Amino acid sequence: MRQESGKGTGTEADPTAAGTVGAPRAPEARAAQGTPAAPRPAHRDGNVLRWVGAYASSMIGDNIYYLALSWAAVSAGSPAQAGLVMAVSAVPRALLMLFGGVIADRFGPRRVVIVSDAARCAAVLAVAGALLATSPAVWLLAVLAVVFGTVDAVFMPAVGALPARITTRDQLARVQGMRGMAVRVAHVLGAPLGGLCVALGGAATAFGFAGLLFAASVPLLMAVRVRDLPGKAEGRASGAWGDLADGMRHIRRSRVLAPLLVLIALSDLGFVGPLNVGLTLLADQRGWGASGLGWILAGFGVGAGAASLTLTVWGRVPRAGLVLSLAGIAGSLAIAGLAHVPGVWYAVGMAGAVGLLAGLSGALCGALVQTESDPAYVGRVTSVSTFFSLGIAPLTFPVTGAAVDLWGTGPVFTVSAALSCLGGMYGLLRGPLRRAELPR
Repeated sequence: MRQESGKGTGTEADPTAAGTVGAPRAPEARAAQGTPAAPRPAHRDGNVLRWVGAYASSMIGDNIYYLALSWAAVSAGSPAQAGLVMAVSAVPRALLMLFGGVIADRFGPRRVVIVSDAARCAAVLAVAGALLATSPAVWLLAVLAVVFGTVDAVFMPAVGALPARITTRDQLARVQGMRGMAVRVAHVLGAPLGGLCVALGGAATAFGFAGLLFAASVPLLMAVRVRDLPGKAEGRASGAWGDLADGMRHIRRSRVLAPLLVLIALSDLGFVGPLNVGLTLLADQRGWGASGLGWILAGFGVGAGAASLTLTVWGRVPRAGLVLSLAGIAGSLAIAGLAHVPGVWYAVGMAGAVGLLAGLSGALCGALVQTESDPAYVGRVTSVSTFFSLGIAPLTFPVTGAAVDLWGTGPVFTVSAALSCLGGMYGLLRGPLRRAELPR
């Protein structure tokens, strides 16, 4: 299970904000006086819905790809070789993620996402064709994993930066909720569809279907309209390193972004290991089996989906900085509780609480990252937050597994929860972050 998370107020004028004094006017009167109509909520905005549809298609393809890759790797080599194939994509993702944000800001996030999905489509279709002609080779699968990791390093910051360019600032929390729902749908549908493809035609069929889903996202993305940056050019002449350093200075200067990214880093480093590796080991040690693990993951998915749905409908959470910090602390306590519950159904309920609280905190973090960043720097700021959650945190998986072997699940879950809790406590102690609000 690959967790995606992103745990800010900009200074630009909102081109779609409307404010009139006195009684409401008819549309004709508003048009005659040049006053724009009130913006449409994101969940009713066709432009946003096209982006969500493209993102969901890409994420379902992503889940099918990972299942097909793991199946092909197990079929082609030893368990150690299969593990290497699955892990090798993390290296380019971690090394290149920060420069992915530079690319997103320089060339525009929509263009980068379109090229990334087209590249992923071409890569998996090429491997699908090769597998139809011959048996899978470990080296070919490793090359595909490296290509995917490299493209992910560019794709993830760009897809995180895109919402700020397709909707108004007051709708960003709602868009983050919609994005979370797309991720949940992808997790629910991706694995069964991938398994069905493998059963019907092997890994080649699964890779081919994933490629078609990546291809389906491209025309939807091309139909998405993006707003120009207010008063700033997307490109700079200082080079990649200069742009990256400029983005880091922007983060340091912000009284909200700097502590927010520290909170995200601590939360993700404590969260990702137990939820991706620890749960499997916990279910095995407790004798709950694969079915028990499936129910626990389902509980987590239901909780996270409920948080996403709430934000999609509600649209805004008052005292966002305070709420995300408190939700992070409460979610950390629930992570610790997972290793100490007496039975599997208690674990399912606790996992639901983790999903609800972590989903709420993560979505609010993502919305604050968007609204507190200057529009010209959103890609770079997003790349820093994504760097910890999807670049560095997955590298802790072997450490989590080794620690569970040495000390058991209880101490490991407790220490991980304490690290995650430290992030929420840090957010409470930093006044500008604690008082941060989302735009109305």
